[in-house]
Amino acid sequence: MRIDLHTHSNVSDGSQPPADVVASAAQAGLDVVGLCDHDTTSGWLEAIIAGEQLGVEVIPGVEISCARGPVGIHMLGYGINPRYAELADELERIRNDRVPRAKAVVRRLNALGVEITWQDVVGQVSNETVVGRPHIADAMVARGVVADRHEAFARYLNRSCPAYVSHRVLDPASAVEMITAADGVAVIAHPKAGRGGAQVSDELIANLCQVGLVGIEVDHPDHPQQIRPALADLADQLQLVKLGSSDYHGTGKTIAIGQETTDPQQYEALRHAMRRARWGWEGARQG
Repeated sequence: MRIDLHTHSNVSDGSQPPADVVASAAQAGLDVVGLCDHDTTSGWLEAIIAGEQLGVEVIPGVEISCARGPVGIHMLGYGINPRYAELADELERIRNDRVPRAKAVVRRLNALGVEITWQDVVGQVSNETVVGRPHIADAMVARGVVADRHEAFARYLNRSCPAYVSHRVLDPASAVEMITAADGVAVIAHPKAGRGGAQVSDELIANLCQVGLVGIEVDHPDHPQQIRPALADLADQLQLVKLGSSDYHGTGKTIAIGQETTDPQQYEALRHAMRRARWGWEGARQG
């Protein structure tokens, strides 16, 4: 069984519609794929229907923007009830903050001499898409300012770069608590990636376990091979489910879907945690 539990569609910063992400999963020989778009669940139904047609099990998820001090953190929520008001309202507030934030980034880029307009960014955004820095990066690529998204982030858009603008985020402990209250399962995404900022400390990960954290991404393209054994040991000490995920974004990144996968036994542990929740992934089709 091949399982990739973290992918993105064009309802956030991926390049493919949700159904096409599932089709790519099928073509790559995946049996299970998780759709975890940023701060939105709007791609779930399309993906689930495609999965039923193609014989791929779709695990509905969401990737929530968080931070603790200077450290940016992403929290995955699997099987949440999208109608749970507290979390749904907070996700809407985060999404609504993305447009003024993106416009502020464009202004900073202009001040740095980068010729890019808001309309350039809008041209990279599909209907119902959550606007993010990757769309600004794509607009910069289209303008010939940078070669690819990686260069855009490395030079301008990462947390430590001159065009970075902060935005509304949740504290990670609050995110874990909201995911749990919404009958979902909380998993911390790529905690040792350190993209443009500090890595998530082992102490913070342990503290998040006290409020309901269930799993952790260990095998991830942004985790160097040499740190993975220690991260797996930490997960075992904390009794966390260990996920392997590609964080696939389509053409936005060079990562292939299924490049990193979750061990079937770990997936069963995640399913067991989801079964304990009252909502679970079965409810997503009606959500």
